Amino acid sequence: MTADNPLGGRLDDDDYPAYTMGRAAEMLGTTPGFLRAIGEARLITPLRSEGGHRRYSRYQLRIAARARELVDEGMPVEAACRIVILEDQLEEAQRINAEFRRAAAEQHDDAP
Repeated sequence: MTADNPLGGRLDDDDYPAYTMGRAAEMLGTTPGFLRAIGEARLITPLRSEGGHRRYSRYQLRIAARARELVDEGMPVEAACRIVILEDQLEEAQRINAEFRRAAAEQHDDAP
């Protein structure tokens, strides 16, 4: 942290747990109960403050927002959470695959 930036860029960090449960619920237009439910379904695991209060990151809020979309469409919370987990895993696998393809293309281009 520097004198001109006392937060050290933490607010720019997608994984920094900056939001309380109440603020997160407000931002998502849902209830704290919904956030507890998706936590119980292990979609997200909020960090805890020293006082034991749940704290959410922007990344977690994006994940929760996607689950809320599915629930709003009539899907049970547990099913919505499973779908979001699978979507996240697929996205990560596609990212890794693209990296491997790029590296293979670079090796092919460098071959004599």
